[in-house]
Amino acid sequence: MTSVLRQTFSWHPGPPAWGPAVVAGFGCALPLLLGLFSAHPGFLWASVGAFQAAQANPLHRLGMLRMLMLCGLGACSAGLGFWSASHPHISFMLFALFGFLLAWLQRFGSEAGKLGIGLAICLCLGQGQQGLGTLNNPYAIAMLFILGGLWVMLLAFGLRGMHGLRMWPYMPRFISIFRVLKRHAKRLPRQKWRLHALGCTLAFALSGLIVNLAQLHRGYWLTLTVVTTLQLSFQGSLVRAVQSILASLGAASLLILLGHSLQDPALMVAVLLPLITLSRALQANHYGLFVLQTSVCFVLLAESLAHDWQLPQLRLFNSLIGVVLALLVALMVYGLERWLEHRQLLRKTSGQGPTSPI
Repeated sequence: MTSVLRQTFSWHPGPPAWGPAVVAGFGCALPLLLGLFSAHPGFLWASVGAFQAAQANPLHRLGMLRMLMLCGLGACSAGLGFWSASHPHISFMLFALFGFLLAWLQRFGSEAGKLGIGLAICLCLGQGQQGLGTLNNPYAIAMLFILGGLWVMLLAFGLRGMHGLRMWPYMPRFISIFRVLKRHAKRLPRQKWRLHALGCTLAFALSGLIVNLAQLHRGYWLTLTVVTTLQLSFQGSLVRAVQSILASLGAASLLILLGHSLQDPALMVAVLLPLITLSRALQANHYGLFVLQTSVCFVLLAESLAHDWQLPQLRLFNSLIGVVLALLVALMVYGLERWLEHRQLLRKTSGQGPTSPI
C-alpha cells in the first residue's frame, strides 16, 4: 500500500522551463486583462486557447508543430462541445467518441495521452459554458480560441528567436513517428486496452448526457471530475482508481474553497496568472499529476471572471455526481476484468484452450 501511494503521488518534475512559463503567463495575461476590463466572455475562450497552446514547449524540435496542433484541435473540440450542448443524442455520441479517442491515444504513451486529455477538457468546457454568457455561436468560440493560441505562438516565435533557433523547424518523418507509436502500442495487452476503452467511452458518454439532460449549471465540474479519473495506469487496480477519484474530489473542493473565499474577478486573475506561470515552469512528468495540474488551471481560467462563487454547493454537487459516476464505472470495469480472468482460468484448468477460428 505504501509503494502504491508513493508511485501515485510522486511529482517527478522535470527541469524548470522558465521560457515556456513566461510565454504561458504573458499569453494568458492579455486576454484575461481584456476580459476583466471589458467583461466580455469571449476573452475567456482566448485565454483558454492560449493556455492550451502553451502546453507545448516551443524550444523543442516539434514544439511549434505541436503548438499548432493543440490550438487547432482544441478549438474544434470546444466548438463541438458548445454546439452539442443543446442536443442530448449528439452530446452522448460526441462524448463517447472523445472517450474512446482518449483511451486510444493513451495507448501510445503519456505524450499522446496528454493530447487526448487536453481535447477532452476543451470539449467539457465548451459544453459547460453554453448558456452562461451572451456568446452563443460555436464558430465564434472556435475563432476566439484560435486567436488566443496564435497570440501564444507569436510569443513562442520570439522565444525561439532569442535562442537563435529556426522560426519553423524541419518537418519530421511521420512514418518513423508512427512506427515508434505502433511499437509502444504493442506492449499493452489487447484485453486491458479494450476494457479501458470501454470504461472511458461509457463514463465520458454518461457524464455528457447527464449534464445535457439535467441542464446542470456549470456542468464541466461533473465532466472534468470524470475525465481526470480515466487513466490507463489505473486499470486492474481498484485501489488506485479510488485514490484518483478521491484526489479529483479533493482538488475540486479546494478550488471551490478558493473561489468562495475570493469572490472577486480581479483578485482571482491576480492569483491565477502566477499560478499558471509556476505550473508551466514545474510541469509534472507523471501523467496522472499532469492531468490534475492541467485540469485545475483550466477550471480556474473558465471561472476567473465568474460572479456566482457565493453558490459553492452547485459546483460541489456537480463534482459529487462525477465522483459517483466514475466510481460506478470503475467498479463495473473491475468486475468485468475479474470475471474474464476467472473464465480464462477455468478454461486452463479444464484443459480447454482457446477455440480455433476455423
